Amino acid sequence: MNSVSVNKFRDNLKAYVEQTVNEHEPLKVTRRTGDDFIVVSADDWARDQETLHVLQNSSLMQQISESMKTHTDEKGYTPTEEQMNENTRF
Repeated sequence: MNSVSVNKFRDNLKAYVEQTVNEHEPLKVTRRTGDDFIVVSADDWARDQETLHVLQNSSLMQQISESMKTHTDEKGYTPTEEQMNENTRF
């Protein structure tokens, strides 16, 4: 993660915001007082919140675990050729 001083961030606010949004990379802004903060795009923040929700939900994690086992054991659902063609059509 890149880091920048609060003064440099303030002086180049638009450029740093554009960089954060376009590159999907959070930016750490440091302050002399030691109270640093992170700038992150709204889309990236929402994605991270969704990930945290899944990780904190034991039921969802159990479903993922069972799905991985089914996949590893090659006992999962296998779509028909027609379904595959339908799903891969552009």
